[in-house]
Amino acid sequence: MEYKSPYLFILGLFVSVLWSLDYWKIIAGSLLSVGFQQGRRQSWRAITRFILFIIGLIGWGYLSYALTQPRLAKSFSPSSREVVDIVLVVDVSRSMLAEDLKPNRLEVTKRELRKFAQKRITDRVGLVIFSEKVFTLMPLSTDPDLLDKVIGDIDIGYLGSGTNIGDGLGLGVARAAESEAKNKVIILLTDGVANVGNLTPYQAAEEARKQGIRVYTIGVGSHDDAKIPVGKTVFGTQYQLIPGGSIDYKTLQEISSLTQGKFYPATDEQALERVFADIDKLEKTEIKVENQVVYNELYYSYFAIGLALILIVEVLKRAILREIA
Repeated sequence: MEYKSPYLFILGLFVSVLWSLDYWKIIAGSLLSVGFQQGRRQSWRAITRFILFIIGLIGWGYLSYALTQPRLAKSFSPSSREVVDIVLVVDVSRSMLAEDLKPNRLEVTKRELRKFAQKRITDRVGLVIFSEKVFTLMPLSTDPDLLDKVIGDIDIGYLGSGTNIGDGLGLGVARAAESEAKNKVIILLTDGVANVGNLTPYQAAEEARKQGIRVYTIGVGSHDDAKIPVGKTVFGTQYQLIPGGSIDYKTLQEISSLTQGKFYPATDEQALERVFADIDKLEKTEIKVENQVVYNELYYSYFAIGLALILIVEVLKRAILREIA
């Protein structure tokens, strides 16, 4: 048996004393009247009052005990839980504005990422974005609501122009390597070809392999020619053509193959949704967590009994003794 608030018992006793003093004024008056009148009816009323007082006192005892919040340890949760550490590495280059996925590649990617992140409530998920430059938008975290907000704020333009797949993947590897989890995964989403950066995609993939990190690669965009909005004129929106979609499928396949991951072409919104559904079935591993005790809370029953007894006393005082305190 444990008590969450043992000292609150004193508060319950204090209130019960106040109640008793108020009640005894009625009893004292009753006993006094008995002493003068010596009537059978008055004696019966005094005895009834005394019995009700004892019942009320027992009720306050139950309430005082309930205030201590007694509970019994029922079971212990496991000292470990299954998790996987996931680093999302997302391309935010200008080509992600292409409208072959509606409304564009970036918005569809963000929508599916948010769905995916909300499902990973027991996992740690981090977020790296890249264009010409690379940036850790969120370190590994177990807060899906915060991650959802951060993903929603992803935008194009503040990391320069270009597609720096190598450094983006390299930063994702560095973030995953900081984790103590056995199972580490990177999900790389891009729609382009590496054209800037210090690391090549192969060098970054080789480092991921050495660290035991699987890389799942996703090529976002259709195989057909895609268009990017570049401005508006009096004649409407102006577009720039991306020949063939400009996605380096060969490199993405080699990255995933080298790290024992998997490559996915996401040519439309439904395909991208299926990709994340597949990745959602990743094997998980265990990390140690603090032991948690599951308690059987007992104060509800004590509180209910005490309250019921006090209510019975007050009702009987009014119904039988015709008294209003």
